[in-house]
Amino acid sequence: MKKLLTVCLGIIIFLTGFEIGFAADKLVIATEGAYPPFNYVDPDGNLKGFDVEIADALCQQMEISCKMIVQEWDGMIPGLLAKKYDVIVASMSITAERKKAVNFTGHYYRVPARFVARKGAGLEISKTGLKGKRVGVQRATTYANYLNGVFKDVVDVVYYASVENHNLDLITGRVDIVLAQAIFMNKWLESPEAKDFEVVGEPIWNQKYIGEGAGIAMHKQNSKLLAQFNKALQEIVANGTHKRIADKYFSFDVYDYK
Repeated sequence: MKKLLTVCLGIIIFLTGFEIGFAADKLVIATEGAYPPFNYVDPDGNLKGFDVEIADALCQQMEISCKMIVQEWDGMIPGLLAKKYDVIVASMSITAERKKAVNFTGHYYRVPARFVARKGAGLEISKTGLKGKRVGVQRATTYANYLNGVFKDVVDVVYYASVENHNLDLITGRVDIVLAQAIFMNKWLESPEAKDFEVVGEPIWNQKYIGEGAGIAMHKQNSKLLAQFNKALQEIVANGTHKRIADKYFSFDVYDYK
């Protein structure tokens, strides 16, 4: 379930408790591996997806050798703080609360959240329309924050370890509706298993809960590494590398989704 993401040899960055040193093996980058098309593990056990290719491109741009590992979502930030890895590239939304614990680069994509329910369910996305409903969401996400902040007093929020798990329960009727990232859910709706389901309501951009887009997270002590990643991100956007990668996965501008 892990794959070495080998790129150009160059300066190898090692994160210490205070600042960046220059020693050690590779920059270790964590991703979830369960969030297609952003990050997933193929049948051969290789990490694939938009997040993975963006991480690869950034490492090449910085001329840093990197490897990627799989980390379950619930332990993503705790694992970073425990120095199991150096960087997170896992479609993690930039939020004020997360900024208290980690540093973020600027966004490398931004999309809204969407509700999905069974076709013909007649659900209205309002406190009245969702009153008493069971709503599935991945725990420790901005979408869970949104439900807790806006609807918790009227709905039964059901938490899951992954989006795939809450989609399975949506199919079997254990939950009435789910909330997740728009691209992931739109992709799922194209699958045969989702033929009886549809998006409900308008896209949700609420920045207070949903955040400022997906960013790359790292230790707060590593300001030099943050500067390097921000510079490399600006460069791959400017030179077309970001668009080339995005066009493989999306038919719209994922960097600045409208």
